[in-house]
Amino acid sequence: MPLVLHKTDGSPPVRAVLMTIDILKLKVEFVEVNTLAGETRRPEYVAKNPMHTVPLLEDGNFTLADSHAIITYLVSKYGGEKRAELYPNDFSTRATIDQRLYFDAAVLFPRLISILRPVFRDKATGPTAQQIEDVKEGYGMLERYLQKSEYLVGSTITLADISLAATVSTLNVIVPLTEEFPKTIQWLNNLKGTDFYKKANEPGLTKITEFYNLSIKNNSS
Repeated sequence: MPLVLHKTDGSPPVRAVLMTIDILKLKVEFVEVNTLAGETRRPEYVAKNPMHTVPLLEDGNFTLADSHAIITYLVSKYGGEKRAELYPNDFSTRATIDQRLYFDAAVLFPRLISILRPVFRDKATGPTAQQIEDVKEGYGMLERYLQKSEYLVGSTITLADISLAATVSTLNVIVPLTEEFPKTIQWLNNLKGTDFYKKANEPGLTKITEFYNLSIKNNSS
């Protein structure tokens, strides 16, 4: 049975999975999900994913939610020669990648969602001053992670970079990176130059950017 990914391209977590799929050249069946129409809350979807979120991966009878879990699963099972680069077996390196993924899941992504949800659902007109400061604080943490290396875990791209690229590229639309964060700007620019970013992140980023700007305009009128 083919891999099946339930997705909506604007979602940063979905884009992290799409970039991983592109790097690994996996054959995947895609199922589009309209989250704003409540499709993730349908009983058949919740039965597979009680969190009612995207992305959701199906691999035969196995289902898995959360982009961080999905990308590590895909690379561990289907990574082949790419596994050693994206998610190495070395204990300390892998643990550091995991920590950066947890940083995305626990720090940066929640700060993004805290801005997007009120705009998309409650007619907010943009981030509050406190939300902007929280994002900048997160950028500062990322900047410190990048002090000693070009990428988040050494000199090559790993799953940590892929996951955080999806989140940070979206945050950058709302709270633009400034000269306070030169390492982070260079890091993101490096990723923007890759084929997988252009193919699997940019289209969805464009969609969510357009929708965010339209929502702000409509909420302000």
